[in-house]
Amino acid sequence: MAGVNKVILVGNLGADPEVKHLEGDKVVANLRLATTEAYKDRNGNRVENTEWHDLELWDGQAKVAEQYLRKGSQIYVEGKIKSDTWQDEQGNNRKKTRIRVLSFTMLGSRNMGQDTASTGSGQATGTSEGMRGNQMAQQPSFENEEDGSDDLPF
Repeated sequence: MAGVNKVILVGNLGADPEVKHLEGDKVVANLRLATTEAYKDRNGNRVENTEWHDLELWDGQAKVAEQYLRKGSQIYVEGKIKSDTWQDEQGNNRKKTRIRVLSFTMLGSRNMGQDTASTGSGQATGTSEGMRGNQMAQQPSFENEEDGSDDLPF
């Protein structure tokens, strides 16, 4: 049986997106997303644990991130885990894990970390055009523009 590699996160950006424009009109954005869980310990004290996640967005999504996302922006993310392994200069084996974003939705108010000039209709596909509605309850959602291969067995 094939496995499933799916990640869902809701959190806040720890910094503005780092965007790189590459050859062939390729664009990549790297984001740091903080997710925080809170609970009460045995003594009734509130405890918060924050995890940091490295996110990677490509092309249309990266352009949207560059234009609209800022430090503190809250987003909902769907993606898959990707890992890179290499040897550093000292010959030590290194590994970095990141989330390859397949789709994301901006949460919170439209003013929080983004321009207010974008409206439209229909499903967004990684660009600011085609954002869903202009109502506060409906936030823009951006999906990956890949060829449809999502590593799912069905």
